[in-house]
Amino acid sequence: MEAYKTILSKYIPQAAIDPIYDWLKENRIHLRISRARTTKLGDYRSPHNGKGHQITVNHNLNPYAFLITLVHEIAHQQVWIKHGNRVKAHGREWKDTYRKLMDPFIDSGVFPDDVKQALIRYMGKSYASSGTDLNLSRVLQRYDAEPGLTLEQIREGSTFRIPGGKTFIKGSLNRKRYRCIRTDNNRVYLVSALAQVELLKSP
Repeated sequence: MEAYKTILSKYIPQAAIDPIYDWLKENRIHLRISRARTTKLGDYRSPHNGKGHQITVNHNLNPYAFLITLVHEIAHQQVWIKHGNRVKAHGREWKDTYRKLMDPFIDSGVFPDDVKQALIRYMGKSYASSGTDLNLSRVLQRYDAEPGLTLEQIREGSTFRIPGGKTFIKGSLNRKRYRCIRTDNNRVYLVSALAQVELLKSP
């Protein structure tokens, strides 16, 4: 487990290493650094087939996004220990646990002020994944090594490509996602406003 400190130092702020390490050790959580995934930032898997608690977090997150995601998943682990599968994934029990785990990091100055304020606003809402809160996601993206271009930054009617190679034409906004036409099948897909894109053609 001690090797986790060296691993954690590559992914989260220095001030968060000791408390996160203690949680992982005390709860016997196996942390796995995952490849980048477009559908999720992290996940928690309860013990099964002889394996213990496992949490995965995408390797390409900046330190603040990585920490927020990791605490999110640790909260799932804590709720599973107390309630198993008897409560909703992001119900009251998870929200209370997540807030309790996150408060010390907010109070201790781990986050820059803009991230701290966005996180406080996010936690005051009916929240699930930090990736679903556009304001928090925008603030966190400021700290990415290579912020890149997002879908909301290009004009409607633009042709763009997402990681994985699929190509779309940007349509109108539908709440937090844009209605986009995939060029190879002309079907409409909802794509996150903050999805990383490569602009191919602008109208």
